[in-house]
Amino acid sequence: MGKKTTHKFKAEVSQLLEILVHSLYTNKEIFLRELISNASDALEKARFKTQAAGETDELAPEIRITCDADAKTLTVTDTGVGMTRDELMRNIGTIAHSGTAELTRLAEESKESLDSLIGRFGVGFYSVYMVADEVTVTTKSMDADAMPIAWTSDGRTDYKLQELDEDRPHGTEITVSLKEDLASQFTNEAHLKHVVKTHSNFINFPIYVGDERVNTIQALWREPKFQIKAEQYAEFYKFLTFDSEDPFDTLHTSVDAPVQFNALMFIPKHGNDPFGLGRENRGLDLYVRRVLIEKQNKDLLPEYLGFVKGVVDTEDLPLNISRETLQDNLLMRKISSTLVKQVLDHLTKMAKDDADRYNEFWHAHGELFKAGYMDFLNKDKFAGLVRFNSSSLDDDKGLTSLADYISRAKEDQKEIYYAYGPSREALSLSPHLEVFRRKHVEVMYLFEPIDEFVMDALREYEGYTLVSAEHADMDKLDKFESMEKEDKPEPLNEEQKSELDKLLVRMKDALGDAVTEVKASSRLSESPVCLANPDGNVTSSMDKIMRVMSKDTSIPKKVLEINPDHALIRNMLTILEKDENDPFIAQAANQLYESALLLEGYLTDPHALVGRVQDLLTKSSGWYVDTRS
Repeated sequence: MGKKTTHKFKAEVSQLLEILVHSLYTNKEIFLRELISNASDALEKARFKTQAAGETDELAPEIRITCDADAKTLTVTDTGVGMTRDELMRNIGTIAHSGTAELTRLAEESKESLDSLIGRFGVGFYSVYMVADEVTVTTKSMDADAMPIAWTSDGRTDYKLQELDEDRPHGTEITVSLKEDLASQFTNEAHLKHVVKTHSNFINFPIYVGDERVNTIQALWREPKFQIKAEQYAEFYKFLTFDSEDPFDTLHTSVDAPVQFNALMFIPKHGNDPFGLGRENRGLDLYVRRVLIEKQNKDLLPEYLGFVKGVVDTEDLPLNISRETLQDNLLMRKISSTLVKQVLDHLTKMAKDDADRYNEFWHAHGELFKAGYMDFLNKDKFAGLVRFNSSSLDDDKGLTSLADYISRAKEDQKEIYYAYGPSREALSLSPHLEVFRRKHVEVMYLFEPIDEFVMDALREYEGYTLVSAEHADMDKLDKFESMEKEDKPEPLNEEQKSELDKLLVRMKDALGDAVTEVKASSRLSESPVCLANPDGNVTSSMDKIMRVMSKDTSIPKKVLEINPDHALIRNMLTILEKDENDPFIAQAANQLYESALLLEGYLTDPHALVGRVQDLLTKSSGWYVDTRS
């Protein structure tokens, strides 16, 4: 044996180690990730050194993890570059000088989780003292004539250096004498394999636990795309997601600027419930040089692209970086913006090249994707990718884009009209859409509450204004010719127009404060009445959404629009001419109003309406019997 020396730690290092040993470490298994990462770096350096010298290394590059339950030890061995005495003192004998005191202060003051603090200040090796009573590092450098050196410390006040006379291959062996309460956990080979698979599965060198190689899955994202078969992508996707089916689509990309990273992303065939349990099951796995930094990082892609699964691996982030630093990191934001652009461009190309395939994607993930209406930086791309049902389609499964709508728009039409309803059948009966049906003006159908927010956020597309059919400007629709034959009665003469004004007043009196106004409508052709918002801005469906959010159960005051050409309204005019005070006018006004409320979904108490219908049926049935006798 050679000479043996003892060296004291600096004061702040001793203080830090004291904190590490006696503080709770939220994820103790991270220490193994740190040791494996260091071993991987040593193997990379050995490979580079050998290649630079034009030589061949007789030792196979590998990392081996062994354990001894009786001795309560865990050993990590690599065949890497190794260290000289000076390198050992510089790399392990001291902790990253700048920041050690700051780390100590933060650990004492903020009580942050130590796994994040360790990562932030680059002292990963010392995380081993969360599980160790003592650590021995035995190493031999690849340098010619280098002596093997042993470094030993209990992580308290000092460390010992011992030169060894033995002949041993280059590389490093770290032997961890485990704490009593953790010995059973970290001498369990099954647990060690799980830790390696979780954190270090894609390290570029073989990792053995005992005699079994653990990291058997290839880091496909690092391989050239033209060398990878679809079966390999499918296998990796299933390994990553535990999905039993192949992915719907694959996006494999390599970026050099503005930041260097590789990404392998997948779109599943089926979506998770975006507003239920599946909502948090999103995010890309973030790697730095093949080492897992964070599982399902939720900052790389926005929530509306949460259906995308996969991994991102970058060279530019520090290997040990905390979650807190990740969120504020400029490089992370650059990676995120690049990824979002690539996913949206990929979907745009899919929609252009194969509309049926894109529609299949939309049916699986469109509900979640629509939450992207808040992504104002990518508003134009988002607008080009959203899909809705439409009155021009054959059924409720069909989809159309805003661009497709424009291609079918009438000459001189500069609006894209839309309407919200619970179903296609309900919208096909909506009084607000009668004028559109009559003139064959297409209306986009919205079936989900979020669709209203999408339209409100977009406002316009390619020079066309998005307008709710409920708020359509009748003057703009009047210029389009009616495409359906209408059995309209004779136009009202001047005397009848005067009577109509009286009828409107009489109906308003009967309804009182329930409505803000009763007026004639030019939009109706089949229905006798409809309700409209007095401000002309908020749609009925959006109003209902806002009322649910504010827990407002009152019935809003609206404008009652009546159809002067409807047979019922003409009959009411005739009754009014004979007797202005005929009770039928008030009865009919209330019945029409509550029927309109029912169609709008506002009528909470139907008792009065039902009673009135029964009364009217009783009276009309008597008339019907008389006419049949």
